Amino acid sequence: MRAGAVAIVWILISGAAWCGDLDQARAEPNLEKRARLALENASAELEAARSAYEKDNMAAVSAAAAQLQESVDLAFTSLNDTHKDPRKSPKWFKYAEIQTRNLLRKLDTFQHDMSFQDRPMLDKAKDDIQQVHEKLLLGLMEGKPK
Repeated sequence: MRAGAVAIVWILISGAAWCGDLDQARAEPNLEKRARLALENASAELEAARSAYEKDNMAAVSAAAAQLQESVDLAFTSLNDTHKDPRKSPKWFKYAEIQTRNLLRKLDTFQHDMSFQDRPMLDKAKDDIQQVHEKLLLGLMEGKPK
């Protein structure tokens, strides 16, 4: 019983830490830095999901996947809100494109390491990140993302 209570407390503390990082990103007034912080949070969420999966905590994996998706969406929205043309000011857009590509690779590896029955839990996050990555790449190639 005591070990179960410790696990629940750990999950609550970890959840609060995850949420705090994304709140810190949302509070950043500089939109480019906000995007960077959100992508850093996304990377941390992926590691948290992997760690939770190793501990067989599927609820934490699902929560981390949702936070991962939300972080990438925040990064993309923040970059769009700058109203900059990615071809003329590519620095942060290229950074985000590289980071989302790396996240997709790590997410794909993680998904293949999972049990066959558990893999669909990451599909939504993976699809969303893939769409963001494609929009960033298209913006860098053609101009302002739509």
